[in-house]
Amino acid sequence: MAVDKAEWPEQGDLVIVTVQRITDYGAYVTLDEYEGKEGLLHISEVTSGWVRNIREFVREGQKTVLKVLRVNTEKGQVDLSLRRVSRLERREKILSWKRERKAESLIRSVSDKLKISVNELRIQTGAIEEKFGGLYEAFERVALEGPDALMEAGLSKDTAVAMSEIAKDKIRPHMVKVKGTVELQCMKPNGIVYVKEALSSAQKVEKPKDTEIRIYTVAAPKYAIEILAEDYKEAEKLLQKTSETAIKSISKAGGTGTFQRGK
Repeated sequence: MAVDKAEWPEQGDLVIVTVQRITDYGAYVTLDEYEGKEGLLHISEVTSGWVRNIREFVREGQKTVLKVLRVNTEKGQVDLSLRRVSRLERREKILSWKRERKAESLIRSVSDKLKISVNELRIQTGAIEEKFGGLYEAFERVALEGPDALMEAGLSKDTAVAMSEIAKDKIRPHMVKVKGTVELQCMKPNGIVYVKEALSSAQKVEKPKDTEIRIYTVAAPKYAIEILAEDYKEAEKLLQKTSETAIKSISKAGGTGTFQRGK
């Protein structure tokens, strides 16, 4: 069964908030993930330097990420900090929050499709949330692999199929990127023409749907090839095919080509 979210955040948690009102000594916010409970961002926790005007950092109606400093459940007080949140933490928290909201929207769609309550459905999906690391991650996996991935985790066929159909309709799978460099040379008078033809042939290789080939100059005679695809296996295969096509083309024109895998 999915674990119910705690009523209050804990010290050190990152939380999504909406700024409600600003005073001379700080900003009052509501905690979006905790049924609108209120917290205070004191002016001393806005930034490490002197704050002349707090509105240079936060404004009414703004959503942002803050860190929990203290929680007093008896008094209903939550003290928060902006200056203790790094850019990476802010970015990751916002991404996680957006994925949670998307997952809730998807699960409601599945609930409507199966004509069962959201609570009943969440009970069924509790095990797969744990297995895949979250509900959105489960939807993302089934969008790529189909219902079998969820059925193997113990979900009923009807629910797995419904989740698969909703996921494939609503989720664009996360794209992965692989990269390499080809070095192409042709010493003939019109060698640059053959290099361009080799790169053009590489750009035009047959590729699966929803993949992308990017080729650009690093510093002649070196040219980068980037592949965007839905999984690493597919991306690596296309990277090899693209680089081999470029090298074969330049070799046929009397030139030379090498490939080096990049990060």
